[in-house]
Amino acid sequence: MIEVGDRLPATTLMEYHEVEGRGCSVGPNPVPVAEATAGKTIALFALPGAFTPTCSARHLPGYLQKAAEFKAAGVDEIWCISVNDAFVMGAWAREQKSAGKLRLLADGDATFTKATGLTLDLSGKGLGLRSNRYSMLVRDGKVVTLNVEAPGQFEVSGADRLLAQAKD
Repeated sequence: MIEVGDRLPATTLMEYHEVEGRGCSVGPNPVPVAEATAGKTIALFALPGAFTPTCSARHLPGYLQKAAEFKAAGVDEIWCISVNDAFVMGAWAREQKSAGKLRLLADGDATFTKATGLTLDLSGKGLGLRSNRYSMLVRDGKVVTLNVEAPGQFEVSGADRLLAQAKD
């Protein structure tokens, strides 16, 4: 499992773009993790799946509500990662109105999740391999803090805890 002091895995996530912009087309676009984190402070949180009850009602909204406070604490970007495809993450971003505040990044084949060792096997529930619920503060691609939830819990990966760590 990834630990404090480790570098994030050099994988590529996908992000759905609603509009064409500089260097990106409408639809899924690659986000090379090493390149995207270089020289930045990232508040990263992961969850088992988009549109799931706890994730939609509590986890992601907590980060949306605290986005300005994260920026004031020196965080450049807030990333939400889930083992979903970029189209699902794009639809969830629209539904949650997260544009400009959070980057919802898809780990469609769980490459990032497997490389971090933070997998959650929900095959018995028909959901396949997913991500544990966790949060971390990343500076220049290196893990500074890591908060991993116990299965079925929502106590340490929320926005309040990571924000307090970002302020330290």
